[in-house]
Amino acid sequence: MKLTFSLLFLIFSGLIFGQPQPAIDFLVGEIELQIEPITQKIEGKVTYLFEVNQKTDSVFLDAKNMNFTSVLLNGKKVRYNENKEKITFYKKLKAGRRYDLTLLYTTIPKQTVYFLGWQDSEAVNKQIWTQGQGKYTSHWLPSFDDMTEKVEFDLSIIFDEDYDVIANGILKKTELKDGYRTWVFDMKKPMSSYLLAFAIGQYESKNSKSNSGIPLELYYYPKDSLNVEPTYRYTGQIFNFLNDEIGIDYPWQNYKQIPVRDFLYAGMENTGTTLFSDGFVIDSIAFEDKNYVNVNAHEMAHQWFGNLVTERDGNHHWLHEGFATFYALLAEKELFGEDYFYWKLYKSARQLQKLAQQGKAEALTDPLASSLTFYEKGAWALYALRTTIGDSAFRKGVQAYLNKFKYSNATISDFIKEVQRFTDSDLKEFGQTWLQDRNFPYEEVKKILSTSSVDIKTYLDLQQELSTSSMSNEEIIKRVWMKTTSTRLKENIILDYRKSLSDSFIKEAFNSKDLKIRQALCITTDRIPVILKEAFESLLEDKSYITVENALYRLWISFPDDRIGYLDKTKGIVGLPNKNVRLVWLLLAVLTKDYLNDEQKESYTEELFGYTSPEYSFEVRQNAFSLLSEVFPLTDQNIADLLNAAVHHSWQFRNYARKLLETLLKDESEKERIIELSKKLKGKELRYIKSKLEVE
Repeated sequence: MKLTFSLLFLIFSGLIFGQPQPAIDFLVGEIELQIEPITQKIEGKVTYLFEVNQKTDSVFLDAKNMNFTSVLLNGKKVRYNENKEKITFYKKLKAGRRYDLTLLYTTIPKQTVYFLGWQDSEAVNKQIWTQGQGKYTSHWLPSFDDMTEKVEFDLSIIFDEDYDVIANGILKKTELKDGYRTWVFDMKKPMSSYLLAFAIGQYESKNSKSNSGIPLELYYYPKDSLNVEPTYRYTGQIFNFLNDEIGIDYPWQNYKQIPVRDFLYAGMENTGTTLFSDGFVIDSIAFEDKNYVNVNAHEMAHQWFGNLVTERDGNHHWLHEGFATFYALLAEKELFGEDYFYWKLYKSARQLQKLAQQGKAEALTDPLASSLTFYEKGAWALYALRTTIGDSAFRKGVQAYLNKFKYSNATISDFIKEVQRFTDSDLKEFGQTWLQDRNFPYEEVKKILSTSSVDIKTYLDLQQELSTSSMSNEEIIKRVWMKTTSTRLKENIILDYRKSLSDSFIKEAFNSKDLKIRQALCITTDRIPVILKEAFESLLEDKSYITVENALYRLWISFPDDRIGYLDKTKGIVGLPNKNVRLVWLLLAVLTKDYLNDEQKESYTEELFGYTSPEYSFEVRQNAFSLLSEVFPLTDQNIADLLNAAVHHSWQFRNYARKLLETLLKDESEKERIIELSKKLKGKELRYIKSKLEVE
């Protein structure tokens, strides 16, 4: 799982994983599903082929809140017991024998399967997708919360013919009957059941093949045909690089990538079938601000690290996230160069050092560690290991590890043992420093970076000089600035030391044509002095939506007499998928005196306030709530939308909405209004606000 969104890795803890069944080895799972989107009901049939390793008299599967209508063993009824968590059947089974277990069931999943937009009028908003992270597939399929149970799954789904169904494996065939289509998918290799996935919606695809002949299927919404290239830019190169760099052929039949709305995270590496947030579906301008490249490489790397070889339990989660993060960085190094690579390592090192300074440092062997630790410290541990033992030994160790434990499970010690075979270095110190110790070895990291990157060494030396020299900060910075050609060094100087620099220095710095330097100059300046007015106005032409958004706002604040000109210049720009420029533009347009006539003002105000609606992605809604709540009283409809957001399936958005709601409830008049509006609510929204009001 990837990246910029935080994860609660408690779900990986061995304390709460499903219990293994050493007596039973499940081999094949044949799944048939029929899904009803309005009621969110799933009717399912699954047949498992399993082998008995030692005689037993019972077998269980994890099955959350399911109703079973038939349980057959080798075609005959068998005694069973079901509860909200599991189904267990009872039969004396002989060692060395194979059996077929068939289960018919219905369920309305409380989580893991997400039904979006089925109350909307827009067909494009209608989607169904899964997210089984760690152990949650058992909410829609009788399966295994234990990741060590590896099964070869085949999946058939019946759904409305007007939609597309995408799932793990090769699409073998489709069959049409009475307006419903059956999609039949086939897998060839075993995997953990949490990596099962499907997505349903209206899609088109662009297909190609890797250098090794693996089919690459890139899905997109029909309206986004012009965004396919920037969204999936470098996908083929990333795939080919990882396949060559890892040195083990891609282990699955094909590779699909599917954007979905309101995804819980940035992406999820289901076997051969990555789902990712459609917030990464962007145009070429947005590519400079927010692109899919790192998430793309991260989820792709998981196909080896996590999917081919899976951690035994949460104590070994580094084997998933640290490895995927590291190999994604290597892919970006291949694409964007060493300068990019080392500055990104430096940025993550600073984040980890800040965590340590706050007393929140964590060991990589801690199953409850934060995503920052698993991802960034995990990647740093691998970079330090590779630096210590050399590229050749590192590659050989990784390949031996993947070959030995392919289609099975491993521990951290398993990996270290394989690497140790190819190096004379004693890895005990590495294990203690990077895996077991809580603190982040920042001083060692700075030495590694200084040796690897001249520009980062220059920056670290600059920091030291600024903290010890009697010279003015600007004088010291100017000397470094004039000598270097590194745009990333200059960008970091601006981001960290803008307050130490005079307006004349900043004016000169604006001559840079580099988008990131100019963006750093923009976002680190609040009120714009007259001497910088012309320079900031030039930012409205930059090919960066973040720069345009910030420049527009700062210019509007700083130069009231020129507001109409700034608004005219940026009218019609939407921006990133969260509509960052459009929302700010609407707000400023409505607030600008004499800019709009009454009809325009009413229309733009309606558009601005309407973006809190559930018809829009949660990124757009949160952006709209943030702007509106700072300037205007929320309308009754906005409050209704906020109550809807407070029970949203995305925990990030849900938490944001609840905090805003708590702020409103502190105002007695707003509280009375919310109470009145709650009379029209039902379901989850009503239950939530009633519980909230009872607490208060």
